[in-house]
Amino acid sequence: MAFKRVSLIVAVAENGVIGKDNDLIWYLPRDLKYFKDTTAGHTVIMGRKNWDSIPLKYRPLKGRDNVVITRDQSFQADGAIVVHSLNEALEIAKKAGDEEPFIIGGGQIYKIALEQNLIDRMHITRVHEEFDGNTFFPQFDENKWKLVSKEDHAPDHRHEYSFSFCIWDKIDDSQ
Repeated sequence: MAFKRVSLIVAVAENGVIGKDNDLIWYLPRDLKYFKDTTAGHTVIMGRKNWDSIPLKYRPLKGRDNVVITRDQSFQADGAIVVHSLNEALEIAKKAGDEEPFIIGGGQIYKIALEQNLIDRMHITRVHEEFDGNTFFPQFDENKWKLVSKEDHAPDHRHEYSFSFCIWDKIDDSQ
């Protein structure tokens, strides 16, 4: 069985920041719900630091097959499958019959996935603010992607910052 698509999902500040000291910087409940609803029933693929950043009470992420990538051959993640490469992680998702696995971070894993041209769709929550951070989403060539949907959200009593849910599909340049 082949994938329908391989997707990534991320929340990114205007200056490319996605985290600081292995933690989220902002709290946007609607974005957390979007993440949960979008990835439910799928394989979520993440790096070890990302796994470690998930609070213990939420690990493994419920309703999803959790796959953790690490170079550490002795690493174990309770409730997750541990692999040592992104391709190995995708193979696990394929064997599980998942048509759309999700790469959920962090920065290094996103960079590898984009560099290796493995991503077909990107779910990017653009947080309309700049933040101090030390983990970044890699730059991508917008000419190779098409923005297929954008949903804007203004700040409100539960959301300090405005944000937009954006879905980008890779342009098929094989024609």
